[in-house]
Amino acid sequence: MTETLTEEKTIIPAETTPLNETIAERKTVVYETRIDPTVIKVAAEKLKSQLFTRFGFVKTNPREIRLMSINKYYEPYLVISGRYFIDYYRQCTYTIYVDKKVLEIMLLNRRFQPNQPVDSHTREHNVVKLEGEERLVIDARASLILDKTGQEVPLNNLPSAPSERNPGKILKEYGAKEIPANADLDAIRSRVLKRPKDKSRLVEECFEVRERAVIYTPRFRVLYKNLRTNEEKTAEFDGVTSERIQRARPLARFLEKLA
Repeated sequence: MTETLTEEKTIIPAETTPLNETIAERKTVVYETRIDPTVIKVAAEKLKSQLFTRFGFVKTNPREIRLMSINKYYEPYLVISGRYFIDYYRQCTYTIYVDKKVLEIMLLNRRFQPNQPVDSHTREHNVVKLEGEERLVIDARASLILDKTGQEVPLNNLPSAPSERNPGKILKEYGAKEIPANADLDAIRSRVLKRPKDKSRLVEECFEVRERAVIYTPRFRVLYKNLRTNEEKTAEFDGVTSERIQRARPLARFLEKLA
């Protein structure tokens, strides 16, 4: 007769085992500006009559609108990918229903005496309750792109472009604001790191962040002024694609979260 041996991992009490973390250092990437400011000026001139309307649809005479300034700045985005893995045991109780006439059963070389269930509405069966443990594995992964406020944004909000060779110099020149050191980590932790409350024994647990970067993409902010009313408005253009940036209103973002 051949005996089958099963290899068991070392099981450590969950209460005393720290979470094993591997956190990559955050990289800083600054995209090259691919669009000349002159191109932005032409696009801005075409747009100005659409910004100032009366009664919501009557366009203002373009001669009454002056383009006051075009300022370049850098918009930061956080890119992060993380994984949370846990292999653990939890305590459980299995209930086995047996015929009422059964006086004793044998399971795993142990004797059990059936009892009448307290909460049962019928007297036809007795039960045997087995105390044991269940082994489970959770492997949660996520990749996020966040704006400077920590809100998740679609991938198409972040264009692709070659990176500048001296990002620190450029960010200093344009006064780009730094992103809090742990803003991305807090976001990915809240998404994937959900430790089970019912664990009794721990086999393995880890939290990994392998991809982590803050990407600064160039933007142009155009300031307009209505010479007749002195009203001012702004429009923003992507410095990589020259497309106009449409900012989501607070209500629109709220509705997106409900969807």
